[in-house]
Amino acid sequence: MVRSYFHLHLVSDSTGETLINVGRAAAAQYEGVSAIEHVYPLVRSGTQLERVINEIEQAPGIVLYTLVGRELTERLEEACRATGSPLLSVLEPVHRLLQSYLGTHSTARPGAQHMLNAEYFKRIDAMNFTLAHDDGNLPLDLNEADVILLGVSRTSKTPTAIYLANRGLKTTNIPLIPGVPPPAILETLRQPLIVGLIASPERIVQIRQNRLLSLKADDSSSYVDRDAVANEIATSRRLFARNRWPVIDVTRRSIEETAAAIVDLHREHRLKFIAD
Repeated sequence: MVRSYFHLHLVSDSTGETLINVGRAAAAQYEGVSAIEHVYPLVRSGTQLERVINEIEQAPGIVLYTLVGRELTERLEEACRATGSPLLSVLEPVHRLLQSYLGTHSTARPGAQHMLNAEYFKRIDAMNFTLAHDDGNLPLDLNEADVILLGVSRTSKTPTAIYLANRGLKTTNIPLIPGVPPPAILETLRQPLIVGLIASPERIVQIRQNRLLSLKADDSSSYVDRDAVANEIATSRRLFARNRWPVIDVTRRSIEETAAAIVDLHREHRLKFIAD
């Protein structure tokens, strides 16, 4: 397939995270097309904007922006018309809908979503907890977790845990090692949501082989033997079934998809926990 490219300029008066996520989510829907991203965060002055406009003039393309200042917006619109670059305010349609429904106008506050509020510190606390409890560390603190992930090696436990921590969930992950029983306390915990992660033997073997290759290690052990891996997964399945823990197959799931499913499970778990 021949791949084509286009310039995507993302102009923000904040961190640019919103634009990056929206731009990538939309561009991913077009097969055979890739965006050359130009990200301009924290654009809050005329001088900063002129540097952005200079780059747009050098490489015209689609421009997405989240600027709340009227003067900056008008100058950017003027420059885009001159270069023939399509322009869209990503948040403007949402603002119009909210204003119509709420009957009030917004206050221009660049980066307001990143204020140091309680939610922000909750995420930081969750991240610190998750990093300290990676790979089965500090098992005596398990009851303080919001989510506990279990799975054999290379089932994406750590990256999923970190993603969940960024959503404000204290997450610990525990590897299931052949011949080593998981912490007995797991079967008595009520507060944390315990989730089992599995994948197909073929997928696990592929990831493990790549891991050993990167480490230049011997790949003749049972660690990458297909039958041994299948047995590991079957054993983990029995453990999950015996304890009625929810299971997620990560074979074809991205980290984001796995985390989204866990967030939903955690919401249901908390409702049941509160009801009890």
